Amino acid sequence: MSSQFDFENEVNSLVRMDKPLQAGPIARWQRKANDLSGCGNLSLHNKSLNVSHHLSLNISPSKNRSMSQSVNKTPGSTRTPTSGKNKTPGKLKPSSKNSSLNRTPGHGDRFIPNRQATNFELGHYRIVSENGDQENSGSLAQEDYKRRMSENLQRASGIGGGERILAFKARPAAAEGYHNNTKVLYSSCKKSMADRKKTRHIPTTASRILDAPDLGNDFYLNLLDWSSTNQLAVVLGPSVYLWDASCGDITMLMTMEGENEYVSSVKWMPDGEHIAIGNSDAEVQLWDVAASKRMRNMKSHAARVCSLSWNEYILSSGSLDGFIHHHDVRVPDHHVATLTGHSQEVCGLEWSKDGHHLASGSNDNIVNVYSHMDTKPMYSFTDHQSAVKAIAWCPWQSNVLASGGGSADRHIRFWNTHNGSCIKSVDTKSQVCALKWSTHYKEIVSSHGYVHNQLTIWSYPSMHWVQDLMGHTSRVLYLAMSPDGQTVCSGAADESLRLWDCFAVDPSSKKKTKTPSTATSSKINTLFSIR
Repeated sequence: MSSQFDFENEVNSLVRMDKPLQAGPIARWQRKANDLSGCGNLSLHNKSLNVSHHLSLNISPSKNRSMSQSVNKTPGSTRTPTSGKNKTPGKLKPSSKNSSLNRTPGHGDRFIPNRQATNFELGHYRIVSENGDQENSGSLAQEDYKRRMSENLQRASGIGGGERILAFKARPAAAEGYHNNTKVLYSSCKKSMADRKKTRHIPTTASRILDAPDLGNDFYLNLLDWSSTNQLAVVLGPSVYLWDASCGDITMLMTMEGENEYVSSVKWMPDGEHIAIGNSDAEVQLWDVAASKRMRNMKSHAARVCSLSWNEYILSSGSLDGFIHHHDVRVPDHHVATLTGHSQEVCGLEWSKDGHHLASGSNDNIVNVYSHMDTKPMYSFTDHQSAVKAIAWCPWQSNVLASGGGSADRHIRFWNTHNGSCIKSVDTKSQVCALKWSTHYKEIVSSHGYVHNQLTIWSYPSMHWVQDLMGHTSRVLYLAMSPDGQTVCSGAADESLRLWDCFAVDPSSKKKTKTPSTATSSKINTLFSIR
């Protein structure tokens, strides 16, 4: 009976669900709790054990993270759990979906940045500069120097102050054809393919080279000019020669008879049949080219005449005496006006295309602009630091004047003659001897002296370099433009003339050139008389 009674007791104990277990192995969650708490012994009270495991993890805001764990055992423990909820035995629920740690703002997981989109040099500079500012606070001058350097570095690299040091992903690609002109710190000097496609082909070698023995090597003289009838006048020693560009014939027009006399300037009349010649005897001669005959000799200056310019029947002459004289070639008393404003030799002189303004450049570094026949200048520009010989009016914008300075200045400056302001200035790095505008392109060509003795083509109004024309071995003192506006003739101190087809146009787009009227020349022949 006793054995049967014991068997029934065991069955009853097994089927009862509210009675604690009397025996059995230690559960897995109990072993983990014991390992974490460092306790190796289990407390059994009345063959029943209830364990409550409470785990709390606190992240410190400091750089070193600390993790605290606490285990509370029941019954018999009076320790209060850190969390209001008891975890289910055998499960540790994370506090977030992705991590068991509660993140503090600013302390995320490690990441691998995109190296192609990261500017490591700028990041290193900012980290070093920030640490240096915190550790060492220098004088106000040093702090201002650091601030200026930081602004200039970021501006030069095209990066603003709000950019990140490390980037997670690459930046979106720029639109096709976009070019950021501010990022030039590490950019190459090569032009992009888009810019090259827009640039026209310019021959870099001269199409023809002519010998010019005894061509004067004087910066202040004007010894080359091209007529509207395609004849090139050049001064060689005491003589004036004419070269017909259409057939290549060469004729000598005149020569000075005195031993020390020389020709100092030449200028064709707009009709192309008469030419004005200034000489060292302070005379201005007028010659009929077809008849090879001197028609008039006009003397009013006290020194050599080194610059000439025509405005219909008015011939303006600039001299070493610092004065500009107006000559009306239709009347016997030719000297009609004297212009003041210069204190030294007037080496540059040119009338505007509309005939309303006269520009002059002098060895006193001044550029004067006169209104029609006024004797005093309306504007005097004193920005040049050297003699101004190169003077040229823009053919498509009548109020724009270009002037070039000598070896101590080396600048090409553009003036607005409506308000007297300087539009633009560019440093050419060499002496500017002459300037000529293109009539087919918005470009201007300049001839230079020391150091490279080259011709340079510039785009206007940006004044970007277009092309250098090399070949002369000495400074290029004189320039002349062909009547069709496609060829430039350069004369240099190396006693050579070179023809450059730098402004050639497409034959299909050539404009028809008007032939000069013969009525004007016949009228002049009846008015001129030899004196």
